[in-house]
Amino acid sequence: MVKVYKPGKVAIILQGRHAGKKVVVIKQLDEGSKERAYPHAIVAGIERYPRKVTRRMGQKKLAHRSKVKPFIKTVNYSHLFPTRYALELEGLKGSVSSETFKEPTQREDAKKVVKKLFEDRYTSGKNKWFFQALRF
Repeated sequence: MVKVYKPGKVAIILQGRHAGKKVVVIKQLDEGSKERAYPHAIVAGIERYPRKVTRRMGQKKLAHRSKVKPFIKTVNYSHLFPTRYALELEGLKGSVSSETFKEPTQREDAKKVVKKLFEDRYTSGKNKWFFQALRF
């Protein structure tokens, strides 16, 4: 079978609480693992997208509206919809792994790293399509 979910690939979650949200694949496990026997991927996505900003807004309001709330999750391949897009985030690969989900403090630290990377990418103006909610 062709490997569709490579690190950096953008996908859309189809089922569950984050349905309709865009995610970036951090690590793919095609054969599964001991805990999860099915093929799955570790993903980082945006739970709350940044809000619209205009030129008239001040720096304080602009900074507040540019915040991103991320999530990290392991998702079954059958609940992911791959897109043709990819997002290169070098810092994500080392920040989240299978062991991150065992301890709540490690999970929070990983989310903070992901949040920083996403906000930096958003404020730089790259990949604007990733930071807009899907309209359907």
